[in-house]
Amino acid sequence: MELFFKYLQYEKRFSPHTITSYQTDLQQFKEYLQEVYDLEDIQAADHAIIRSWVVTLVQKELDSRTIHRKVASLRSFFRFLVQRGVLEVNPTVRIKAPKLAKKLPAFIPEDAFTQLLDHSEFSTDFKGQREKLILELLYGTGMRLAELTNLKLEDINLSSSTLKVLGKGNKERILPLNPSLVQALTVYLQERKATFPKNNSPFLFVTDKEAPLYPKYVYRVVKKYMSSVSTAIKNSPHVLRHSFATHLLNRGADLGAIKDLLGHASLAATQVYTHNSIEKLKAVFEKAHPKA
Repeated sequence: MELFFKYLQYEKRFSPHTITSYQTDLQQFKEYLQEVYDLEDIQAADHAIIRSWVVTLVQKELDSRTIHRKVASLRSFFRFLVQRGVLEVNPTVRIKAPKLAKKLPAFIPEDAFTQLLDHSEFSTDFKGQREKLILELLYGTGMRLAELTNLKLEDINLSSSTLKVLGKGNKERILPLNPSLVQALTVYLQERKATFPKNNSPFLFVTDKEAPLYPKYVYRVVKKYMSSVSTAIKNSPHVLRHSFATHLLNRGADLGAIKDLLGHASLAATQVYTHNSIEKLKAVFEKAHPKA
């Protein structure tokens, strides 16, 4: 298993978050083998055993997406064993996970984020400017949480109003910065330098103890401010990414351009946002068309 995780890290270049998910899934399957079948070796699992595990997950009423991810983790591991010659047959080939329920990406209304920034009281000190910049960057660029926390000072180019992001698979992309973001970045960098004049951290965001910012802090900031304008949806950093894409599409942005801004590998991943746009078009049609 350790060799598999190194393969994911160095050859597949998966993110630390993704590798942690794989580790959790495989460890849970290993514990299931020990408790139910008294098996110590995960390689001894056959199709029937793996299928019984999936049934157990369904009976526990886990979310279908979670089950799909766990099955995918197992498939990848056994595929790895076959590739390395450890096994001759992959026992997960005919394993089927439950059907996924189609969920549209959650997003906040266009005026809600503006209201959030205009009516929220951000303190003028380093902490307040850090919180404001986190919100502005997530919504203003559509970047992922991991991309935000991994931003380096050298990635920011205020003169050209752009920043460089290292996305999934170590793929770099350049994102444009709107004037509001340039201003927020300028103020934050001034406060950062004044608060920590001797700090040599390469990271854009640092904690009060001058350490790199961690994901849970970002979650707390987003929840703290978004709960004041939206209680109907899960307040997470990814909702701001969904809102970024949905609002661009609603205002006529090209789907291919949105794909590049989000760092999606294929257009299929971006097309999910067209469903939200279609719902808006239907509402306009029903309200305005004489035959609606």
